[in-house]
Amino acid sequence: MSRLLRLRALAAAVAIAFTAALSAVAMPAAQAATTTCSGTGTIPAGDYMIQANEWNSTAQQCITYSGGTAWSVSTANFNLSGGAPATYPSIYKGCHWGLCTSNNSFPIQMSKLGSAVTSWSTTQPSSGAYDVAYDIWFNSTPTATGQPDGTEVMIWINSRGGVQPFGSQTGTSNVDGMNWNVWTGQQTSWKIISYVLNPGATSVSNLDLKALFQDAVSRGSINPSNYLLDVEAGFEIWQGGQGLGTDGFSVAATTAGSGGDTTPPSVPANLAVTGTTASSASLSWSPSTDNVGVAGYRVYRDGAQVGTAAGTTFTDTGLSASTQYTYTVAAYDAAGNVSAPSTGVTATTASNGGGGGSGCTATYSVTNQWNTGFTANVTVTNSGSAPTNGWKVAWTWGGNQQITSVWNGVLAGGGQPGVAVTNEGYNGSIAPGGNTSFGFQAGYSGTNASPTLSCAAS
Repeated sequence: MSRLLRLRALAAAVAIAFTAALSAVAMPAAQAATTTCSGTGTIPAGDYMIQANEWNSTAQQCITYSGGTAWSVSTANFNLSGGAPATYPSIYKGCHWGLCTSNNSFPIQMSKLGSAVTSWSTTQPSSGAYDVAYDIWFNSTPTATGQPDGTEVMIWINSRGGVQPFGSQTGTSNVDGMNWNVWTGQQTSWKIISYVLNPGATSVSNLDLKALFQDAVSRGSINPSNYLLDVEAGFEIWQGGQGLGTDGFSVAATTAGSGGDTTPPSVPANLAVTGTTASSASLSWSPSTDNVGVAGYRVYRDGAQVGTAAGTTFTDTGLSASTQYTYTVAAYDAAGNVSAPSTGVTATTASNGGGGGSGCTATYSVTNQWNTGFTANVTVTNSGSAPTNGWKVAWTWGGNQQITSVWNGVLAGGGQPGVAVTNEGYNGSIAPGGNTSFGFQAGYSGTNASPTLSCAAS
């Protein structure tokens, strides 16, 4: 299926029209029901609300509630190809277009969010085209009876049938110990940022939503002054849909202490270029300080943000050879306060051809992982126009990883935290466009985030 162009602007108008019906008719009628086949039907589930939310189709859809927070799509046979989904049956806590659940702590201003944690277990049929996704809304004011005007945060824990989020993929992130592909887009009056779990799953347990929101703040997608209105979890369906279900769902959010944090971190100092290749530039800087704590750093190339870093190093890739770039770095905290940018530094990438001056790139993948250790493979590719004589791949661990053995490479630097691996005598020569690889085994505890690699060829 082609990339979605979900017509949420149309959805907003339809949703606003539905609000009056939901408030005046649907909610009272659903209180005694365990099944609703109305496209605007709702079923209270304790502190939560289940909603049919069929907004782009007239095909019959029935939602059946089986107790607690469990519910399923008991009737559905949609058949859309591309465009917006037919429906988003879901369960939520908070206020959806003015319809609020009981005993909820929303709205909460992002800058005053203390915690936000969720668990969700699902049943996913092996046919159809759908995503399994949270839909979370931020607004500029504490209430919204219509379309929220802040940010829509979608968290895809799985999908099938070739569907994709709105917008385009603009990055990746490791949050709460999981890997996410990050997509961003702009609707007429609100931003969309989507986190796509890689690989997908049928359930999440104690997922740290606040950590994902903080990542979105660091990317400029959430305004810290905006308010979290609700957390929804359900299924956007294009084809099929019958059998999709929620086995259990929970979300809890708290407000931090009064006053909030309004103090930005100090400006990062001592920004320096630590290495370049024909297609990359590596940077380092001294850590910033903050009255509460630094959450990370934004890295800018020629005035535009190109990435974020949890630590004090970053490698910018995909650059042009023999080209000059200017970098600055700014620090941000958990409340979304951002420092002024650092003093700029200039990096000039290496030539792409000629003798031993050709560059290389390095890609990293974990091949096996267990509770206390893992193995990984690094592929080194000659990005120049002449054969290499040798190569060196370097990185700095963001956690407590410690290399214990290496094959097809020579380890320097002890393996923690700074790592450098050079070629063996037999694999230093790589033809233009060719590649070689080395592997290693390492131990760790806690999280095991992938590092950012730099590669230099001789």
